[in-house]
Parts: sequence; C-alpha cells; structure tokens
Amino acid sequence: MNAPIPRWLIARLPFHYGWVILGCVCCAGVARQGGAVATLSVFVSPMTAEFGWSRTAISGAVSLGGVMAAILSPYLGRYLDRAGARLVLCAAILATAAATALLSLTTALPMFYLLFCVARLNFAGPFDLGIYGAVSNWFVARRALATSIATLGGMVGLTTMPLIAQAAMGTGGWRAGWLAVGATALVVGFLPVWLLLVRAPEDVGLIPDHHTPIATTVEQPSFTRAQALRTPAFWFLSLFTLLVYPVQAGVSLHQAPFLIERGLAPAVAATVVSSFSVLSGMATLCFGLMPRWVPIRLRLAMVAALLCVGTALMLSVHSAAQAYVAASFFGLGIGGLLTMLPIAWADYYGRRSYGAIRGLALTVQVLAQATGPLLSGVLRDATGTYDLSLGVCAVLAGLGVGAAVLAKAPVYR
Repeated sequence: MNAPIPRWLIARLPFHYGWVILGCVCCAGVARQGGAVATLSVFVSPMTAEFGWSRTAISGAVSLGGVMAAILSPYLGRYLDRAGARLVLCAAILATAAATALLSLTTALPMFYLLFCVARLNFAGPFDLGIYGAVSNWFVARRALATSIATLGGMVGLTTMPLIAQAAMGTGGWRAGWLAVGATALVVGFLPVWLLLVRAPEDVGLIPDHHTPIATTVEQPSFTRAQALRTPAFWFLSLFTLLVYPVQAGVSLHQAPFLIERGLAPAVAATVVSSFSVLSGMATLCFGLMPRWVPIRLRLAMVAALLCVGTALMLSVHSAAQAYVAASFFGLGIGGLLTMLPIAWADYYGRRSYGAIRGLALTVQVLAQATGPLLSGVLRDATGTYDLSLGVCAVLAGLGVGAAVLAKAPVYR
C-alpha cells in the first residue's frame, strides 16, 4: 500500500522520485483549499444575505472544524509515522470534495456546519500532516526548497479557488460556486496521490534528496516526541503558533466582507483575496531559497512582522489601491508562515517522529486558527466594524515577533 507503483520502475527513473512526490503533494495542496478560509470568504456575503446568519455564526463553523482537527491530529500524526501520507491524503481529498460539493444543497445553518466542519477538519489536520510529512520524509538537504514548492502548490489553489468560485457564482449563484469548488478538489487532487505517492525513500531503496545511494548524507536530529517536549524550542514555536495563527485565519476569512463594507465591489474584493494569495506564493519561494545560515527563528520573526504591518495597513483601506498594498504585506507574511513553520519543526526535530511531534504541535495551530475567525466575527458583530478585530490581530502578530526570536534550535545529543 505504501509503494503503489513498481519498485523497479522507480529505480529506472533518471531523477529522484522525491520530485514526483512533490508533484503529488502540490496537487493535494490545491484540493486542500476547498476548506480554506479564503475560499469561504467569498461565500460569506451571499450566504449571510440569503439566510440572515450573523458573521459570528458562519465563523463558528471554521472554529468548530478546527477544534475537531485539534482532537484528531495527535493520533493521526502517529499513524502518519507508521503508514505514510498516501491514505491520509486520499481520504482528505475525497471528504473535502464531497463536503464542499454538498454545501451547494445547504438549507439551514446546522447543515452548513456539518459539511463545512468536515472540509475544515481535513484542511487543518490531515492535509497539513500529510503534505509536509511526505516532503520531510523525501527531502533533507533540499527540504527548504521542496517545502516552499509544496506550499506554492497550495497557494496556486488558494489563488484559483476563490476565482473559480466567484466565476461559477456569477452564472449560477453561490450554490454553483460550491459545486465548482468540490469538483476542482476531486479532479486535481485524487488520482496523482492515489497512484504515485510512496511513504518514504527507504521503502523503494532510495535515500532523501538523491536518486542513488551515496556514502554521506546530511546529518539531522532524531528526536522522539518525549524528547522534543523537553526542549524550550518546542514551547516557543508553539507560542509563536498560538499568536500568529489567529491572525492568519481571522483576517483571511473576513477579508472579503471587510473590503465590501469599505465600499469595494464583490468582484474587486475577490481579486484582492486572490492577489494576496499570489504574493503568498512569491513569499514561499523567497523564504524557501534563503541561505541556510539565516536562522529559522529570524525568518519566523520576519513573518510575524509582515503580518503585523499588513493587518495594520488594512485599518486605513478605503480604495482598491490601498487594499492591494495591505494584502501584499499580509500575503507575504502568510506565504512565509506556511513555508517556514513546517521547515522549523522538521529541521529542529528530524524525520523519526515528525508525525507525532507535528501532530501534537498542530493541536495548538488548529485551535489558534479556530479562535481567529470566531474572535473576528464576535468583535465585528459587537462593534459594527472590523476595526477592533484588525487592531487585536496586529498586536498578536507583533507579539509573535518576540516569540520567534526566542525559539532557538534545540541541540540533539
């Protein structure tokens, strides 16, 4: 089950099979965006207008899905270490495609919660563990580049999914938009992962980074989960996650309705959302290609600073030009965050127990992501504007700079 294609065929390839794995997880990254808050963002205004739901109510589905992922992730991480990412990602793709397509049939809030929570659970847990677990298994020396490309694949989906949904909504309303999202997730994601994904290079006689075995490889740590929990870096990385992910999720979900409230047309708001995704894609490559001598903790501090500036700039948005500028800073921060945090966990603690360690840390991440949209929705409903929620998010991102600086790499003995 872990090697769905013949071992002899892999051996005859003129290049490292890890690049095939990378292509597979990029496809999975596109499918993942069916449950992204940026995708849901373009549905917030039409669905709340039709059903009369509050922003808090629709944000709650994101939060509940995140809580469910937080409960699942520690157990799923251990399974990933044993069995690999193939079945995890295949199940996540099928569930996301089905749930988002069925959202077109929504008639009441409980039905919306049931379906979107499934998509969000998969986005926050199985997809994250599967995509970055596979990359970390197949790449060590080239991990930063490979991770940035995998994140870029997700950014392609994050850029195109809102546009695909918006285009379908232009002809058939928001119900057609959800159908388009579900179909895209299924068509792009499932077959490459099912047919080509292999758990680890050792399963087919290879080693990370190289097509043929060599005498020396890049040394890497090999922490167990218990050992990782005893290092300060684990807790500072977790604190950083706790501070910045409410910003990532809260601002992303409410970005389109915020821009519409500031007077921008829905189509323009959708292009702003997509533009921040384009900048996120550019940032993934920039952060991934940074020299290895630049400490990861300083790159994470830069990420938090970009998020802080981008969020603060949104408070002054009253035109499309200002919206694009704010989205650019915020998008650069998002791209850096999605790239650098998986690299940090893999480089700090190694491949041996990546799933178990990352699964535990992912609990913090998805709970933080769950808090952001709900907090933003509550503050908006209470005050009538997004100003207070954006101010809170800017402060959280600023505090994240300090947490990142303190997250020094652990010493493996």
